[in-house]
Formats: sequence, structure tokens, C-alpha cells
Amino acid sequence: MAKLISIDALTSGKKTAQLKRDILRRYMLNGGESIADLSRELGLSVPTLTKIVSELIDEDLVINLGKQGATGGRRPSIYGLNPSAGYFMGVDIKRDVIMLGIINFRGDMVVSRQYDFTIENTRKSFDELCELIQQFITTSRVRRDKLLAIGINLSGRVNPETGYSYSYFFFDEKPLTTVLEERLGYRVYIENDSRAMTYGEYAYGVGNGEQNMIFLNLSWGFGVGMILGGELHYGKSGFSGEYGHFPFFDNEIICSCGKRGCLETEVSGWAAHRQFIDKLKQGNISMLSKQFESGKQIMLSDILDVLAKEDMLAIEVMEQIGSSLGRAIAGLINMFNPEVIILGGTLSEAKDYLLLPIKSAINKYALNFVSKDTAIKVSKLGESAGLIGICAITRNKTLGL
Repeated sequence: MAKLISIDALTSGKKTAQLKRDILRRYMLNGGESIADLSRELGLSVPTLTKIVSELIDEDLVINLGKQGATGGRRPSIYGLNPSAGYFMGVDIKRDVIMLGIINFRGDMVVSRQYDFTIENTRKSFDELCELIQQFITTSRVRRDKLLAIGINLSGRVNPETGYSYSYFFFDEKPLTTVLEERLGYRVYIENDSRAMTYGEYAYGVGNGEQNMIFLNLSWGFGVGMILGGELHYGKSGFSGEYGHFPFFDNEIICSCGKRGCLETEVSGWAAHRQFIDKLKQGNISMLSKQFESGKQIMLSDILDVLAKEDMLAIEVMEQIGSSLGRAIAGLINMFNPEVIILGGTLSEAKDYLLLPIKSAINKYALNFVSKDTAIKVSKLGESAGLIGICAITRNKTLGL
């Protein structure tokens, strides 16, 4: 497996290794700092930090970025991450496409691609996934010995700690991460897609580093990711965030989990699609009526397209989704009192058509003294949130951060 000796030393439990991780974390947050800045932030002496930063430079992890400030006077040197010290790959598997990207050591996305790919719980689909990953690595032109790890997003029940996925590719007794490492030849991490999107928005999007935030992944399904106390929340078995399977409705609609009445049955991409088609069958008029009558398949993307053109039926469906979602969000606000709730995933493209009924329902169902401090925002990163998030998570885990 590709690795750097300095990375192995960095992830040890020794005090010096911990100090190095603290310094790297500061550089990740701020881009670069002087020794004096680090001394103030970390509460360590300048000689101690000078020695540790020098070791990080010798290990090729940190570089001198030059002098700080205007000309004149004694200007301190600024140090930061060496972008070419290593690379980390992210794989974000969506319903019909797969997004792949590689970030450098500093966190810049250096290459990304998107391919058509429909995931299935079969060995054939697993083989196709591995082939796409290998193909991407080859065409990326990133040196294979510099690629330190790969992170892969999967929907459903994923335990990042044990490396098991219980929704896809649960073929053998071995963890999926082990099977992938044997196949790909790299260290591999797996993550739930909603959690990766959450971290992407937290670190690089509208989350803006808020210590308590909730991300709603409104895609074909419905997932939740949470940052609590500045940390991604996993729960005991890594399965937290399955709010879409909360028994919220008294209906007879069978959810993807096999149960009835789940929140996801009325608040998700497939719920919006089902409701829209049902209304067309009942004779409601839409810009997509002719397409429906001709027998041509209507996709969720088609519904969002006509929504942007003010199609009344699409607006009606989205308002219904938003009202139900707002009621569910009110419960999250009352329970967790977050600084911000972020709407992401495909349905977030509906913007105000979804946002306004959500806010109306929150005003109706949430406790005012709790909800007044919670901002409702739409994702800044859009469809890239998961890819950006899994790349960053992979870097953090590889470096022991």
C-alpha cells in the first residue's frame, strides 16, 4: 500500500506526533501561520515550535511560504502545508452517477471526473466500481506512490469504524474496506454519503465551521448528518442519521427499508416523483403532461426543470414536501438546538419553493425560544458536497486528525 514513512510517525500516540498533528490542523484551518502565531494559539514556546516545524519541513509535510506583511521591518516567515506531500482520493457514489476526485495535501481539488454508474448490490457492480477507480487513478496523472488513501461514500448503513457496509457489497465475512484494499492496493475508508456531505458543508460550505449543525440530504432518499460539538456524530455503531426512517406518517406506503410510514415516504426525491406522477394520473395538468401521455419516462430532474419554469403542479408537490419536511425539522430543532440546518441534495435545487413552506412549518411546530437561534440555509456546494467531504475526511483519517 502507498504510504509515507513520515505519515506513519505522525499517527503514533507520542506527544511529539500529537503536537505535529495540532500544527497541521492549524495550517489546514488558516492556510499558513508564523511560528509566533502558532505559539500564541497552541500555548507552546517559540523554540519548541521552531524545532517541530523544522522536523515537519524535513519530513516534506510543511514548506516555507515566504515573509508576511508589507515591506520594511523584520517580517516573520509563514509556514504551511506542502501541497505535493501526498494526495487523497474521494469517491462519491450517487444514484445514477459516480463522482471521483483527488485533493493534494493542502486540500485543493487537483482533478475530478464524473461517470455514469448505477450502483447495485452485486459482484458485477462491485467489479465495475473498482475498474472505474483504477481507471481514474491512471488518467489522473497523480503518482501512485503519492496517493495515500481512498475514501468511498455509500448510502445506507455504513460503519466507518469497522469498515462494514450493510447496504451494499456485504458479500463476505471480511470488512468491505479490507476487500477494497486487497483489490485496489491502497488504504481505504468508507463513509455514509450524508455524513460526508455534512462534513463538506461544515468545512468548506455554508456551515462555516459552526459547532452544532444538521445537514439534510434530500436526494432520492433522505438522510441526515450532524456536527455536534464540532465533531461528526456517528453514534454507537456508526449508523446515526437515519431520520428518514423515523415512523412519521400514518400511511401504507412501503419504504425502502421495508417498513411503512417512514418520513422518507413523503419527504424525499422518490416521494416527490411518486406524488407528481400520481397527480398526473389523476388528470392534473403540467408542462410534462404531453411527455407523460406519450409514455416517455419522467425523471426527477424533469420535475425540477419545470419547477424552475413555475409549473403549478411541480410547485404544489414541492410545497407539500416542504410543509412535511418543515414539521420534521421542527422536531430536530427542538431536540438539538443547532446553530444552522442546511438543505442539500437534489431537492435543495427547488430553493424557495421548498424553503418557504419549510420555514412556515417551523414557525408553526418548533418552540420559538429554540428556533429563533437556528438559521436555515441551502447548500453552497450542491452536488459536490459529498465528494469534497469524503476527500477531506480521508485526509483527516490518514493523518490521524
